[in-house]
Amino acid sequence: MNNLNSNLNTNLFKKLKRFLLSKSKYNFLNFICFVISISLTFNFLTWIFKSNWKVVTSNLNLYAFGSFPINEQWRPLFWFFILLSITLITIYGPKWNWLRKNLLFGWIGTVPLGIYLLNGGFGLDTVMTRNWGGLTLTILITSCSILFSLPIGILLALCRRSSIFLIQKLSSFYIDVMRAVPLIAVLFFGQLLIPLFLPVGIEIDRVWRAIIAFTLFVSAYIAEDIRGGLQSIPKNQIEAAKSLGLNKFQINIFILIPQALRVALPAITNQLIGLFQNTSLMSILGLMELLGVSRSILANPEFIGQYIEVYIWLASVYWLFCTTMALVSKKLEQKMTINKGF
Repeated sequence: MNNLNSNLNTNLFKKLKRFLLSKSKYNFLNFICFVISISLTFNFLTWIFKSNWKVVTSNLNLYAFGSFPINEQWRPLFWFFILLSITLITIYGPKWNWLRKNLLFGWIGTVPLGIYLLNGGFGLDTVMTRNWGGLTLTILITSCSILFSLPIGILLALCRRSSIFLIQKLSSFYIDVMRAVPLIAVLFFGQLLIPLFLPVGIEIDRVWRAIIAFTLFVSAYIAEDIRGGLQSIPKNQIEAAKSLGLNKFQINIFILIPQALRVALPAITNQLIGLFQNTSLMSILGLMELLGVSRSILANPEFIGQYIEVYIWLASVYWLFCTTMALVSKKLEQKMTINKGF
């Protein structure tokens, strides 16, 4: 009797397995998933076309420039054009050797150019940072924090591998502390406590305090990514470089750091994408970046309750920029080789 039950269970299991693994059932399940996907997409598109997007279309100027003076908005617009141009050159540009070698300097140059255009001076009217906002402020905080945190992160990674005990311990302590503290706490520290440590009569604008806070926080994570890249480099390369007469500084600059950056570039890209997304925390501290502008718009009685439209719009903007950063990183990773720059 037991053998009979066992045979029945075995046959039932085989039939069930044959049924589930049959090609026709796979086709049926794929068809069901396709129908569900089409239905959800159709409903979503129907909702998009039926929704009232006036909350977005009538406030595009605020989303892009904040309260930047209307007659001076050509300045951030020109900066956006430069950023878009160099992004397209990076992704789709020709593979000219001189262009590849100078592309990094082009990216670095966009940061001081953006500061000059937004702040003014040297022939341009000065615009106070309280008028900076929206996408302009988000990109500025992100780009400045990237520019400052990357070299600091490289320096911290090298210091953590230093043979000098004090330097190694201090860099390790800084990295461990920053990685253990929430970002919002660092931002509050930057906004509230940094002014207390400054000499009397010296003030730092709140936008620059935010950039300092982001730089201090992100550089610790970048340092660990760079350190992982440095550890992946075989030691025989260092020995070969020493045998050629290179000193420690030359070994770091020409051999270790370029290879470490190439290895750590995907991880660094994740940090930079996270930095762009985390700029939304500045709305808590009163800076009118993208999320801060959205909150002020939703406080308008004309647009009260239109949260879904606003947040779908914000999600689309963040997705577009984060995807672009990932594409740029992918192209840079392809162009970065051991023997050639980019």
